[in-house]
Amino acid sequence: MAESKDPYIRYWLRRASLDQSRLNGYISGISVSEKNQMLSGFKQFVLRGNVVDLAVGVVIGAAFGTVVTALVKDVINPLIALLAGKPDFTGISFAIRSTVFPIGDFITAVVSFVLVAAAVYFFVVTPINALIARSRKDPAPADPTTKKCPECLSENPIDARRCSFCAQR
Repeated sequence: MAESKDPYIRYWLRRASLDQSRLNGYISGISVSEKNQMLSGFKQFVLRGNVVDLAVGVVIGAAFGTVVTALVKDVINPLIALLAGKPDFTGISFAIRSTVFPIGDFITAVVSFVLVAAAVYFFVVTPINALIARSRKDPAPADPTTKKCPECLSENPIDARRCSFCAQR
């Protein structure tokens, strides 16, 4: 421990070394199995499917948001400009008496929302649903284990040579 002539500094240095020794005693008082149990519990929590899926979803969602925003800004808004004359409606407003209602920002936000929602639906939701439907093929029906008797219509094991009810072959 470093020595100092200042009693105030010596007090805090001594106190820091006591706190460090108490901390070391606490850490050394925990058995290795208790440390491993704490770490395994944390590992189970982190590697549980929901946590990992949520983390991946947030990261992919953030990345995909920029893609959709760029699609709307760089492709769809210019198409609207070709059809309607201008893609930005912020200049639209109306006045009643002396009060001005700038509804252009609201219209721009609604159009942007509809375009983003449509882009997400047609470029993400529809293809993902098609992939899921294609991968979920109904399993082939199981081979029958019984057959119907043509005479009395009772169910018999498929390997039976005679009907157990009417003795028909």
